[in-house]
Amino acid sequence: MGEDNRSTSTGTWTLIPPSGSPHDLMANYDIPLDYEVPVDEIPDTTQGRAFFVATIVIAVVLVCIMLVCGVGNCLFIASLARYKKLRNLTNLLIANLAISDILVATVCCPFLVDYYVIKQLSWDHGIVLCVSINYLRTVSLYVSTNALLAIAVDRYMAIVHPLKPRMKYQTAYWIIFGVWIIPVLISVPSAYFATEHEYPHSTLGHDRKIFCAQIWSADQQLMYRSYFLFIFIVEFLGPVVTMSVCYAQISRELWFKNVPGFPTKQLRKRLRQRRRTVVALIAVLAAYVMCWAPYYSFTLLRDFYPALITRGRNSLVVFYIIECIAMSNGVINTLCFVSVRNNATKCFRVVKIAHWRSLTRVIAGKMAEDDIRTSSLRVTEDLECTRIK
Repeated sequence: MGEDNRSTSTGTWTLIPPSGSPHDLMANYDIPLDYEVPVDEIPDTTQGRAFFVATIVIAVVLVCIMLVCGVGNCLFIASLARYKKLRNLTNLLIANLAISDILVATVCCPFLVDYYVIKQLSWDHGIVLCVSINYLRTVSLYVSTNALLAIAVDRYMAIVHPLKPRMKYQTAYWIIFGVWIIPVLISVPSAYFATEHEYPHSTLGHDRKIFCAQIWSADQQLMYRSYFLFIFIVEFLGPVVTMSVCYAQISRELWFKNVPGFPTKQLRKRLRQRRRTVVALIAVLAAYVMCWAPYYSFTLLRDFYPALITRGRNSLVVFYIIECIAMSNGVINTLCFVSVRNNATKCFRVVKIAHWRSLTRVIAGKMAEDDIRTSSLRVTEDLECTRIK
């Protein structure tokens, strides 16, 4: 739910001194400027019908993230805490994915609703929260990516190489540590370069608006592009290729390879369960690619060929839509892992049934107490049912 260079204002700024003044600000996306366009000729993309529609869309997405990711992932974490037999390696890795989504849903999204929808791209919460929200969103994305990669490798080892010893819990904890520590470290630039800056239209008579964004100076462009390519390879291209290879091998093992011996009913049931799990994981991978590929593609064009992106008046609106698609990936993950995974779903049903039964006991006991003088037979039936339950 964070991005490689995604800031609270959906992009990266670049300080360019075209007239020799170090205070002249030019941006390579947030304010859709071209490097040769004077500030007084910049179109205000925060005005108009397209921007209004984009604001509604992103509001709907953010509310869905808060509801689905917040509630769904909390239920999944609660089921792991409540039932020990659910605590296998795969579910522990999914739990890390859930925790990162919970942080975004409960901590970041309320501020983003205020920033995008209520204040319409104006940050009023100070530099500390600007840096913190930007950093947390970035860490969340990389944690999600690393967790998905670890899940794919774990399923590959369990299905393709079943005779090899499974990973010990001590090793698993080190992997989980790596899932978090790597994003924490490589996301530092997103916090270091995040800052507040006044929107250029504020100087042209419009309402004063403050953007919260990453700002890289002109002499840091080589460093920024190197950093972005590093992130693109390590946290998107590499994991996607690795996960694709793992699931291709798993699919060949489960669907296109004959099982030796006579397939018993138990073996067929186990095979169906594994296939169902793998289908869900492949769907999660496909959703990840479809959600984030447009974002990374747009960012590559924006940062390496800015003239192709920044000349259009509605380029900010286009990026809004692309970012909405990317942010919705957390909702898809939650629905897949919480709704499709049978163990977690069963636990939710057990909790619901247990609550209903306890409520039934209370009602039955009260009815028995009220009716004891009029119907001894009914009292006996109610009490017996209570004892059986």
